[in-house]
Amino acid sequence: MKAHTKETQATMTPEKSLQFLKEGNLRFQNNLKANRNLLEQVNDTSDGQFPFATILSCIDSRVSAELVFDQGLGDIFSVRIAGNFVNEDILGSMEFACKLAGTKLIVVLGHTSCGAVKGACDDAKLGNLTGMLGKIKPAVNAVSEPQDPSLRNSKNAEFVDNVSAKNVQLTIDRIVKESEVLADMQNKGEIMIIGAMYDINTGEVTFYE
Repeated sequence: MKAHTKETQATMTPEKSLQFLKEGNLRFQNNLKANRNLLEQVNDTSDGQFPFATILSCIDSRVSAELVFDQGLGDIFSVRIAGNFVNEDILGSMEFACKLAGTKLIVVLGHTSCGAVKGACDDAKLGNLTGMLGKIKPAVNAVSEPQDPSLRNSKNAEFVDNVSAKNVQLTIDRIVKESEVLADMQNKGEIMIIGAMYDINTGEVTFYE
C-alpha cells in the first residue's frame, strides 16, 4: 500500500475516510496488516504529506491510532493527550490539519478503562495533573447515574466507561463551539467530526454515528 499523495487525498471524502478507518480497524482485530513498505513510505512522503484523517486520542500506550486503524506513514495526523480533550493549541493543530493540510475527518477517540478518566472520577491531586484532570470533570458531572457517591469512582468500570463516552461527546461539542474554522468546514460538508470508543479488551473501535 502506497503513501497518500495529493491526488489520492483529493479523492477522499469524509465518508470514505471513515470507511478507511473502519476497514483498518477490522484488519487490526483480525491480526491482518495491509501490505506496505514503511521505508518506501518514508521516501514517498519526504517532500510532503497528505493525510486523510485527524485523530485525537489518549496517550495510553495501548491506544496508538496508527496501529488500531492499521495506517502507515503520511495517512493520519495523530494528536495525543491524556483524556483526549481539547485546548486552544489542539484546536489550532486541528485547524491546520483540516483547513491547510486537507484532512477530511476528525475522530475523537476515547477508550475503555481510561486512566485519566479514572483520575477525574476519583478527583486525584498531583502537581500539574490536577489541572489537567479538571478538564475531564465536566464529563464526570454530566453522567447522572449512579447517584450514590460511593459508586462514582474508578472502581466502578461501567461508570468510568460512561464518563469516557460523555467526555468524547463534550469534546466534540467544544471543537464545534470553540473553532469557527472547523464548525464552518463541517457545516459545508468538507469535513466530518465524529466520536469513537476503543475497547482495550477486544481491539474494536465503535464509532458514534
